Amino acid sequence: MVDIVISVAVEVAKCLVDPIKRQLGYLLNYRRNITDLNQQIENLRRERDELQIPVNEAYRQGDEIFPRVQEWLTYAEGIILESNDFNEHERKASKSCFYLKSRYQLSKQAEKQAAKIVDKIQEARNFGGRVSHRPPPFSSSASFKDYEAFQSRESTFNQIMEALRNEDMRMLGVWGMGGVGKTTLVKQVAQQAEEDKLFHKVVMVLHISQTPNITEIQEKIARMLGLKFEAGEDRAGRLKQRLKGEEKILVILDDIWGKLDLGEIGIPYGDDHKGCKVLLTSRERQVLSKDMRTQKEFHLQHLSEDEAWNLFKKTAGDSVEKPELRPIAVDVAKKCDGLPVAIVTIANTLRGESVHVWKNALEGLRTAAPTSIRGVTEGVYSCLELSYNHLKGDEVKSLFLLCALLGDGDISMDRLLQFAMCLNLFEGIYLWEKAINRLITLVENLKASSLLLDHEGDGDEYPSLLFDHAFVRMHDVVRDVARSIASKDPHRFVVREAVGSEEAVELREWQRTDECRNCTRISLICRNMDELPKGLVCPKLEFFLLNSSNDDAYLKIPDAFFQDTKQLRILDLSKVSLTPSPSSLGFLSNLQTLRLNQCQIQDITVIGELRKLQVLSLAESNIEQLPNEVAQLSDLRMLDLQYCESLEEGFVELKYLTLEECPTVQYILHSSTSVEWVPPPNTFCMLEELILDGLDNLEAVCHGPIPMGSFGNLRILRLRSCKRLKYVFSLPAQHGRESAFPQLQHLELSDLPELISFYSTRSSGTQESMTVFSQQVALQGLESLSVRGLDNIRALWSDQLPANSFSKLRKLQVRGCNKLLNLFLVSVASALVQLEDLYISKSGVEAIVANENEDEAAPLLLFPNLTSLTLSGLHQLKRFCSKRFSSSWPLLKELKVLDCDKVEILFQEINSECELEPLFWVEQQEPKKTPYPVVDLRSSGLPAQSESQKA
Repeated sequence: MVDIVISVAVEVAKCLVDPIKRQLGYLLNYRRNITDLNQQIENLRRERDELQIPVNEAYRQGDEIFPRVQEWLTYAEGIILESNDFNEHERKASKSCFYLKSRYQLSKQAEKQAAKIVDKIQEARNFGGRVSHRPPPFSSSASFKDYEAFQSRESTFNQIMEALRNEDMRMLGVWGMGGVGKTTLVKQVAQQAEEDKLFHKVVMVLHISQTPNITEIQEKIARMLGLKFEAGEDRAGRLKQRLKGEEKILVILDDIWGKLDLGEIGIPYGDDHKGCKVLLTSRERQVLSKDMRTQKEFHLQHLSEDEAWNLFKKTAGDSVEKPELRPIAVDVAKKCDGLPVAIVTIANTLRGESVHVWKNALEGLRTAAPTSIRGVTEGVYSCLELSYNHLKGDEVKSLFLLCALLGDGDISMDRLLQFAMCLNLFEGIYLWEKAINRLITLVENLKASSLLLDHEGDGDEYPSLLFDHAFVRMHDVVRDVARSIASKDPHRFVVREAVGSEEAVELREWQRTDECRNCTRISLICRNMDELPKGLVCPKLEFFLLNSSNDDAYLKIPDAFFQDTKQLRILDLSKVSLTPSPSSLGFLSNLQTLRLNQCQIQDITVIGELRKLQVLSLAESNIEQLPNEVAQLSDLRMLDLQYCESLEEGFVELKYLTLEECPTVQYILHSSTSVEWVPPPNTFCMLEELILDGLDNLEAVCHGPIPMGSFGNLRILRLRSCKRLKYVFSLPAQHGRESAFPQLQHLELSDLPELISFYSTRSSGTQESMTVFSQQVALQGLESLSVRGLDNIRALWSDQLPANSFSKLRKLQVRGCNKLLNLFLVSVASALVQLEDLYISKSGVEAIVANENEDEAAPLLLFPNLTSLTLSGLHQLKRFCSKRFSSSWPLLKELKVLDCDKVEILFQEINSECELEPLFWVEQQEPKKTPYPVVDLRSSGLPAQSESQKA
């Protein structure tokens, strides 16, 4: 027992030695740490001053500063200001009676701060002088290409502009019916304010909706200001500070439904910042005057009868002027209540239809049922419902209702594709590639009916790999009507919004009703709720979307919540807490799409039980390590890890990975457009086999340089049919040649029409030659290499290779490389001493071996271990070597020469005279020794040697 105690004590002591030494180091190195910090702050100050020069020049030129540069300057300014406080603390601490404690704390703080500053200085140097860009035109300007300047609204527009010029007016509002054109009007106001230079900056947040998400509003404003929040920081305070930095700024908040705390968002107004004006829109005047205390409200009236008819006629076409159609069309236009959203939608729907269809539409509008939708008239509802009913086919109708379920704001095309496929919306389509085309077609149909609209931004923040336009939009009035229509659907589509604890109780009661039990699709938006009901009893439920927008905490999911939703195929959770993950997730055996975006995730090993899962998205979550159970998801087609900044290790134990026919995959590592995040080290560190087949949008295996320690055990790499792949990996110039892929034995590169090189080491703006393996590529352990269908490649190897490069290569196959002029240079061929099997077919080679120096003496080309050589379908081939080099294959057993049109004779001794040029020059043979290997001359009709030599 004593021995055990001593042993344990020794082990504990060992564990304590390093921490104690580190803590003592803070005391012993106190002066050095303080001096080092002051030096780094001085370096930071110099770096800031140097960076400020091009920034100031960019401002003078009217350019916009890159957000990352603006962030860096803000950080540097803060650190420099804090350094004064730090030095003051250090001075006071030296006089304190608790000097040792203060000394320890300050030394520790100084060491950590100095290390951060060193990284920040390097970050500034990486900018390379590029600090700005030319600003695009005002972002909303594109929205006004079809803008109608109605005379009845000109007065309202001018009054708003006049109020914005009034220094005493700081909070203004525009109100009117849903669909009357409030958003369009304030966009025009924003554009005019920019053109008149009334403000230094105009920021606009559209479609805030009934359940405003404060965090999302802050993010949108921050993006427009080039501001990036750090995790855990005071967003409101940071935003307020940034807005105060603008002397004159206009903030537009569109479509508010109740009181909105501007201070909570971080918008300074009134005496807090007299240069900041706020313009609001709402359906109801009292929301503006009572809840928001606006100083003046402007009522946007319906269009006049003449304006409504002119807009209707312009949209529906001149056919409405036909005598038999005009009176009907006029009555239809009147049913739109002078609201542009209804006019444009119904006119697009009926455009080009027969008189009978118009009459039927008018009858339907006359018998419209009352609507309970807040701020939507009966006429508008009936117009939009009629447009829905006129959609041709169940597919487009189902897609329209699906769009209405996806919350407020912009609708992601990628997300629509995932959901449509899992819900089998597209009849007879099972391949994602075909589904993309069908989705685009249906979306365009909905746009043509004005039931969907183009995205109002540029989409650069979250671009799509599959679609030119990443987002579409649904007008809020159209969305409200669509949700009402969906609620009447026999499949029971339900959208509910719950705010606060009182509605949480109501939600618990609702989930006990037959309405809930019979639902097939539920979209639930929760705000300021702590926890959901304990269980969701919906045996028919196929689609469940939950968007939580709690301001302070993440919504918790009860453990048994999904126990009675076993038919669920799509589960989309945003901003919820899965710590721990509910065990009832394991009941979802039919689940095909699981999206846990912006969620708190601790352990999701339960996903290993979801064997039908095709889409898994953990984007913007705090996940730190992917579970090994991901490897069990054999049907997985899409794994989204964008902006998972806490992810420390990826697939540490994974040994075999195959991805086939995954059109959405752009990178295997770091599938993101963010340049600040890099893949963690030791990613795929145990991976032995990687097969990528049919990844049409794959641009590289790894976005950016290979993380250190990654792919260290990779033995087999096969890349097939990746149409956009240009570089397999990016390798920094300083990366050790032997350190990348030390275990790689088998490499296949097939049908890669855009491939330029295996490694990319180019700097921005430089162009690399079309050589697959450059000087950076050693691959000392490679045993077999298969190359096929590389349309861009002119050479496999450069003229200089590292020592021992490809020294173990035994098998080489080259097929279908039409631009390939030769296979080896002499220096490369001489290095492949272990080559046993060489197969070349259907390529453009004129010679197998080329001489890099025409003046050098002709050496003996020795292939000491080659046993099989096949040359097939090489229509440009004339000779094996570009010069008269003699070659020797002491172990060659099989030679096949098939369909090589320009080859006249196979062998000729190097010292003999012959009018015909042979394929091979050989040394003079000894008597009684078989001069050549077994030759297969099928299809060629060639003699093995010249007639003179036979004689």
